[in-house]
Amino acid sequence: MRKRRERVKDHEQEVRVFRNRSLVAAALIVLMAGALVSRLFYLQVVEHDVFITRSDNNRMRVEPLPPRRGLIYDRNGQLLAENRPTYNLTIVRERVDDLDATLERLVQILGLPEDEVETFRERSLQRQRPYQPALLMSDLTEDQIARLAVNRYLLSGVEVEAQLMRYYPDPIVMSHVLGYVGRINAEELADLDPGNYAGTHFIGKTGVEYTYEDQLHGKAGLRKVETNARGRVLRELDREPPVPGKDLTLTIDSRLQHLAYDLLGGRRGAIVAIQPKTGDILAMVSAPGFDINKFVTGISYADYRALQDDIDLPLYNRAARGQYPPGSTVKPFEALAALQNRVVDANDIVYDPGYFQLPNDTRRYHNWLRWGHGRVDLRRAIEVSNNTYFYTMAYRLGIDRLSSFMHEFGFGEVNSLDVQGALPGLMPSREWKREKYNQPWFPGETLSAGIGQGYFMATPLQLAAATATLANHGHWVRPHLAERIGDQPVKPPFPDTKPDVQVDKTQWWNDVYEGMEEVMSGREGTARKAGAGLEYTMAGKTGTAQVFSLGQNQKYNASELAERLRDHALFIGFAPVEDPQIAVAVIVENAGGGVSGLGRELTDAWLLPQSELHDQPGATVPEEVESLDGD
Repeated sequence: MRKRRERVKDHEQEVRVFRNRSLVAAALIVLMAGALVSRLFYLQVVEHDVFITRSDNNRMRVEPLPPRRGLIYDRNGQLLAENRPTYNLTIVRERVDDLDATLERLVQILGLPEDEVETFRERSLQRQRPYQPALLMSDLTEDQIARLAVNRYLLSGVEVEAQLMRYYPDPIVMSHVLGYVGRINAEELADLDPGNYAGTHFIGKTGVEYTYEDQLHGKAGLRKVETNARGRVLRELDREPPVPGKDLTLTIDSRLQHLAYDLLGGRRGAIVAIQPKTGDILAMVSAPGFDINKFVTGISYADYRALQDDIDLPLYNRAARGQYPPGSTVKPFEALAALQNRVVDANDIVYDPGYFQLPNDTRRYHNWLRWGHGRVDLRRAIEVSNNTYFYTMAYRLGIDRLSSFMHEFGFGEVNSLDVQGALPGLMPSREWKREKYNQPWFPGETLSAGIGQGYFMATPLQLAAATATLANHGHWVRPHLAERIGDQPVKPPFPDTKPDVQVDKTQWWNDVYEGMEEVMSGREGTARKAGAGLEYTMAGKTGTAQVFSLGQNQKYNASELAERLRDHALFIGFAPVEDPQIAVAVIVENAGGGVSGLGRELTDAWLLPQSELHDQPGATVPEEVESLDGD
């Protein structure tokens, strides 16, 4: 048997193999160590700031600090809008694992009705930025806060915040002046500065709350806080305090405002009072009003539907947006237009047989007194509110000159400085009618415009502003609501102020004033009962505005008409005539007449410090303020 040859070991080769393998292993170790060191250098040095920030975010959080909203006062320092401490429920969506489940838990915990669940969900989604707190509920009760505290461990991302919430001490009387604040919706959020409105849930929606939103809101602050793993705040690390909004002082006199509202006595209407020299709006009332506090926390659907369906339209601002035929209240302005255009002299006589008739026309345009006033000059025409005289003036002027002169007093234009939503009314012209209806202007329409009817429309605010300009001998001062913003007074002249109304003879102003004084104090004055016992000189003019047109031979009889078909009653006036301190405009819907007493009561309260009404607004409301012979 052949023996197997054994291989002799080569020690040198084994040493070389071992050495080579050791070198390879060492090289791998060096490479791996180099990679680790490089990665460590990258993480610790190159990406230092990034990872420091990420690390801080795990334990620190930046929270917005909403500013305190500025307060609103009347001209005497009476507080009209304040801030009350409340507790609100908010959610930060990026900290919520399951929003639907969280909302369901909140509904169970707070005992909310099912129909509000969807409202909660929609509101929470309105906030487009998931890192900002979204308001779900306002003004939590103590019981609700306690329930939330007990279940806090189940409600990640849900917070109860202590905040200041708007409150209006006179929510109805001041409703159309102040407006209200409400929750910020998605459309508003898109237009707001996200930094300045971080943490702010409410914004001015209407009225001065809307107009002066920028000044009232202020500037948001920030605070950096340390949190635990659950996001709970452990301590505050840094703080940039918010800048509170500026306080706003209005020109409104709250006592006069209350009196004006009470004088309307629950009827639908508006009263505006202006200080002629400054343009300060002393009172601006639209009745009925509504409770603006309900809108702050979110008015219920049922309550809002009730306001919308109310036949008296409480949400409608009649003072600034109510466009009514001004009726005979335009006659003093038309008289001045006739004098300025020299179509009449103050002493010229126009004979009134009870109607006016255009040349070559069989239609008769009747005076309110069917048998006429006979011989009438300018002052008596204003005193008795003679239609025939002003039909004649309108015919002589023509619509072009009449429309142009009325525009100088602000008719057909928005001239107030800061009354939100004010409408321009309508001062018709040939151009307007051709553009609107593609029709020519007819002479009969000029006659209607001459007594404030037809297409002619004006708001109570416009009437008060025009009356103030008339009282100022044509000097125009823009009506406004803000007296001071913070410590800075708001003073005229304001931008784009209209030019003064110019007439060739100063006496013409006096001719018109004398006619208006006779309205209040003359033997035939249409407001002579309201003007009885005046302790100062007062100029006034009554008016009625038709709700529907009468036929050629029809006669108006209020007692045979439904209440809402009766004429609107109007009054304008200013006092004292020699140094006007107040100009007023009053309209009461479907009252027929008898509202000049309201203007008198308001003027008494402003001019007579000893007046009982001045100290106790609304204490006395005349049951029968006046009975009129005319309009």
